[in-house]
Amino acid sequence: MKTGIKYVAFAVAALSAGSLGFAWRDLQSGSGVDSRAVNSLLGVKNAKAASPEQVFQQAYNQIRFKYSRQVKPDDLRFAGMQGLLSSLGDPHTLYFPPRAAQLFSEETTGNFFGVGARLSDDAMGVRAAAVFEDGPAYAAGLRINDVIIAVDGKKVGGMPTDAVVLLIKGKEGTFVTLTVAKKGKQQPVTMKIKRARIVAPTVESKFFEDSKVGYIAVSQFAEPTTMQFDRELDKVDRKSPKGLVIDMRSNPGGLLDVAADMLSRFVADKVVVKMVGRNGFNETVRSASNEVRPFGYPVVVLMDENSASAAEIFAGVLRDYNKATLVGTHSYGKSSVQNVFPLVDKSSAKVTIAKYYLPSGDDIGRKVDQDGIYIDGGLKPSVAVELDLDKDPEFGNPKSDNQLQKAIETVLKQARN
Repeated sequence: MKTGIKYVAFAVAALSAGSLGFAWRDLQSGSGVDSRAVNSLLGVKNAKAASPEQVFQQAYNQIRFKYSRQVKPDDLRFAGMQGLLSSLGDPHTLYFPPRAAQLFSEETTGNFFGVGARLSDDAMGVRAAAVFEDGPAYAAGLRINDVIIAVDGKKVGGMPTDAVVLLIKGKEGTFVTLTVAKKGKQQPVTMKIKRARIVAPTVESKFFEDSKVGYIAVSQFAEPTTMQFDRELDKVDRKSPKGLVIDMRSNPGGLLDVAADMLSRFVADKVVVKMVGRNGFNETVRSASNEVRPFGYPVVVLMDENSASAAEIFAGVLRDYNKATLVGTHSYGKSSVQNVFPLVDKSSAKVTIAKYYLPSGDDIGRKVDQDGIYIDGGLKPSVAVELDLDKDPEFGNPKSDNQLQKAIETVLKQARN
């Protein structure tokens, strides 16, 4: 009996010493007790490692049911997805919750249901930065710089512009009532507007009679952009211009195939970009072979640090094939391609799938320091000119827009040579 007691006591002491050893080692390393090592000592088989999905589901359930206050399941799910994509450290790989996914889709397709106005911030509500001439808001009397101060009787002063936009948008055929403050009128004006399908303009044109130079501004590359570009180019060509300025400043990009389609007006069956991805993925995008227009005048592309993605491809391809001169400042330097993947709950993930190279082989990828400050990258202009902010510049107005002035000078100089 005594021998048995001694044996049990020895086993307990050995186990205690072993456990203390594991605990001390783990505590020294800053981790918890290594349960796998303890199980090994006791002869207990370790459970199969849980999958990442199982671990996430377990953490999700613990937070949802045991956190000190009630939380919305959707908020947890959206935060989890955002964290998943942001962990990649890629600013262009993004998660869009369902509502944001819908807005992003509307932006790239150029179609939505609303009143036909582009809005900006204002202390009183939201200001009409642009009113589409073929939209219902214009027909109702809304004009640029009018300020919307209430929507359906609800005051919108101090509300974020995006929130006001959501109030104004709605189902096709329904009505929204806007209370609008107009310059020179003491009393606000009430407008009852029928919502309709809106095709947002992404291309606008002007013709400067004094210099005989055409001007086309492209705000983004959405599905209707090529058609709108052709229409505005026709308007300019009817004026027999001495040259053309294409303004890509503040253009964040958009659809690659739209940029390639527009470039087909300048070059036939030429390389637009070469895309290189993982596992040997390699694809070359070319322009169409039968869409070239007879440009009989010089072309300048205006750009700045906010010109990115498809806008850089458009400008870079014209540069590489000697079809245009670049004027302004360096572009952003976004050298990656993203695909949008719809998810089952109507959210979506925009994921980088490849890196692209221009026809010249240039890698225009942006390089920044540890604080995110620009070091290098992007397209470099042939004619460098900074925007003079002291003149309170208005894009598209050569009287205050010194970059546009330089672009016009460059076009005219080339036209004389």
